[in-house]
Amino acid sequence: MSGQERVDELPTPQPALTRAVETYLDHLAVERGAARNTLLSYRRDLGRYLAFCEARGLTEPGNVAPVDVSDFLVALRTGDAEHQPLAATSAARTVVAVRGFHRFVLREGLASTDPSQQVRPPQPTRRLPKAIGVVEVERLLEAAGFDQTPRALRDRALLELLYGCGARISEAVGLDIDDLDLESGAVLLRGKGGKERLVPLGSFAREAVHAYLVRARPGFATAGRGTPALFLNTRGGRLTRQSAWSVLRAAAEKAGLPVAHLSPHTLRHSFATHLLDGGADVRVVQELLGHASVTTTQIYTMVTVDKLREVYAQSHPRALGSQPRRTSA
Repeated sequence: MSGQERVDELPTPQPALTRAVETYLDHLAVERGAARNTLLSYRRDLGRYLAFCEARGLTEPGNVAPVDVSDFLVALRTGDAEHQPLAATSAARTVVAVRGFHRFVLREGLASTDPSQQVRPPQPTRRLPKAIGVVEVERLLEAAGFDQTPRALRDRALLELLYGCGARISEAVGLDIDDLDLESGAVLLRGKGGKERLVPLGSFAREAVHAYLVRARPGFATAGRGTPALFLNTRGGRLTRQSAWSVLRAAAEKAGLPVAHLSPHTLRHSFATHLLDGGADVRVVQELLGHASVTTTQIYTMVTVDKLREVYAQSHPRALGSQPRRTSA
């Protein structure tokens, strides 16, 4: 083999921008311990970013300008011949990857500025939480405990608690018996980040939980090895989130409610919406839900405003376009 042939077989050096991306991915894997799926997602997103930069002749990290990052975001949202337009959530994820990359490049001294600093990920459209009416909640709860079997008592108690204190499903199935004080009507919930909050429990939920504890849980407990969990399955173990979903679906089917549009979170949304409809202060609802920011809770006020508009449109004589006919004096 001639020397010329050996030279021709040498790999083409990668552009500096590509090498920087590979270094960043290695950093995420080794030093940050990123999960495999996270790395695959970052590799895919940054691969598309590299292709965009290369099409513009950008091969050095320091040559990328803020307008290039902004234009990349526009390209994500509008799509091209090879890519469908991305939804706001997907585009935001890609921009987060790009911003993380450029922060790394700046920190490592591979560029003197961060061109992505002023580019903000697109905000996804805020979806109004789905809630069901009070009558539908009552139908659901009645259906859950209809035949008064041990399982029915448990299911009724679970759904009453979810609606009665606005608990997340993970908080409900994570409850131990000692977290309840039925005499004072309070329950200790452990939310996101291990944050605890003491929430009042209404009389209907207290009665349902008491009936379950007296007439159903002891039978379930004999099948297990002893656990402090409040809600047990038929084998005596702690009820899982998946089983709790099944409880809700079964009750919804019995009640004739649309199963596809219901989830355990629906009862949490209904709890918040009905409180606000009843005149509760948004900051009180924030505390009950365990939201870190009142901004998160305020989305529920949008639901109640929509309801007010509907009632207004139906009730006020001059709310709609048509006006009452004037009569002559």
